[in-house]
Amino acid sequence: MIDYLLSDTYNFFLPKELIATKPEEERDECKLMALSKCGDLSHKHFYDVVDYMNEGDVLVLNDSKVIAARIFAYKKTMAKVEILLLKKTNDNTWQCLVKARNIKDNDILYVDFENEIIECIIKRTNENTKIIEFSKDIDNSVLSYIGNIPLPPYIIQERKERGENEYYESDKTYYQNVFAKNYGSVASPTASLHFTENLLKKISNKNIDIVYITLHVGFGTFAPLKTKYITEHIMHYESFSIDEKSMKIIRKKKHEGKNIIASGTTVARVLESQYNDKTNSFDKVSGETNIFIYPPYKFKCVDKLITNFHTPNSTLLAMVTAFGGYENIINGYKTAIEKKYRFFSYGDAMIIY
Repeated sequence: MIDYLLSDTYNFFLPKELIATKPEEERDECKLMALSKCGDLSHKHFYDVVDYMNEGDVLVLNDSKVIAARIFAYKKTMAKVEILLLKKTNDNTWQCLVKARNIKDNDILYVDFENEIIECIIKRTNENTKIIEFSKDIDNSVLSYIGNIPLPPYIIQERKERGENEYYESDKTYYQNVFAKNYGSVASPTASLHFTENLLKKISNKNIDIVYITLHVGFGTFAPLKTKYITEHIMHYESFSIDEKSMKIIRKKKHEGKNIIASGTTVARVLESQYNDKTNSFDKVSGETNIFIYPPYKFKCVDKLITNFHTPNSTLLAMVTAFGGYENIINGYKTAIEKKYRFFSYGDAMIIY
């Protein structure tokens, strides 16, 4: 009998060559696995995703935009230090991950910015993160100069091992959704990377409503399951907002019995954390959520889910198995490996319906 609360239940072996280090040149030409909750499985391309949407349905997208959150600073000794901005706590202070040895509270790091040097003072350490006070407001205009797109570590590591560049200029474009507009994420809502303007137009022309919500993706979403039982895993909070127009359309379509199609686990997190199926209303339209979805959770709002293939031992895989059924999803992953699907952020996609 499967114990859905054991973290090891969500582990699997993935050949390293299936980790995608680059996206498809044409976003919507990646592979798409269409997997029904009954176990029917088809191999398509992402531009076929419209065939799994019915007239009158609603496609919900996350319009959060990735900030250039990876910064390279240096010590007085000129040793390089990597900083990942996680969350802005006030104008000059950020919660960060710092990748370097022997970094202590009150240490000062330095970042070159045009004709000045920005000081980065380590104010305090909170568990695995550090609070850094910068001598300048680190806004998007500054980040566009000093920051890099925060690609997931497994992409950078795999690129290094394959002799590829750590970063490409194209990452600035391909690691953002074509409709992204609200800056705040430190990782892309990757399920929607496959949409193109033409595909969105095709979906809209089928009389399918396209609405947008915002969830700023934090590093905690991708933190692996390290505890023996997933119930012991601590999810971090992420900020969200749902505009009134989107909320009204979702409520109306839910009342009419139409499908709510979530593009990505980020969208599913917002909808499931705030939708009240008893009253067909939303508890909040803005705030923070730390919902952790895993079997045997029953979805209240989302009817179909578009998602990428996730990392082993991840909260994201736990959520997907709750939606599509554990055995069904694991069988889909085994088939994806056999068929050489590309995994993770720049990889292929699936729709569970």
